[in-house]
Amino acid sequence: MSYGKRIDTLCAHLKKATVFADVGCDHGYCSEYMLKNGLCERAILSDISKGSLKKAENLLAEYIRSGQATPVLGNGFFGVPKTTDEVLIAGMGGAEIVQILSHPTYGFIPEYFVFQPMHDSEKLRRFLKKQGANIIKDYTFKDGKFYDIIVGEKAKCVEQGCDYSENDYEFGRDNLKDRPTAFLERTEKLLKDTERYLLKENLQEKSKEELLERKRKLQGVLNGEIK
Repeated sequence: MSYGKRIDTLCAHLKKATVFADVGCDHGYCSEYMLKNGLCERAILSDISKGSLKKAENLLAEYIRSGQATPVLGNGFFGVPKTTDEVLIAGMGGAEIVQILSHPTYGFIPEYFVFQPMHDSEKLRRFLKKQGANIIKDYTFKDGKFYDIIVGEKAKCVEQGCDYSENDYEFGRDNLKDRPTAFLERTEKLLKDTERYLLKENLQEKSKEELLERKRKLQGVLNGEIK
């Protein structure tokens, strides 16, 4: 069963777990994938929107009745036990995901996670590495829009080359290493946007310097100088 490229890509990185939480679950498709394929004993469907949660409740009514799925109406990790061993958060900003993970009462780093930030990916990467998390996959894909996906685990990485460089934080390690088509396409778009901004009149000197530096970096990525 296919849910579309974006959801299918997220599901491809999900693995077997005891308790799986889909935070910001919307329709609940990823939870359905986990439950239908026997990949979790229990799924927590969490959303701040009553309407979105209702869609997931309708889709997964059978699993809710059997006790295999639990709907939770709330923000972030409210109602999500810290013993939850796998968490998916998709479709939120990176800064918002950081707020969820670092909440003074409910926040925690899951044993295994799949995050799909809509923006501020660099901020999320920096937070995760500062917490000692091991980022396993970190790349860009396209499904109409461009999306970043960050997959990892709480366990501290002990292998050589675990540290992120400044370029890794900004662009994503696997993007620089593997140069996926979607990443290069997005980088080309960002370069064109930057060049267009540079043509604007009355640019302040500081803004112009920042844009020129941005242009240099994006060109460096495209020509392979930044790795």
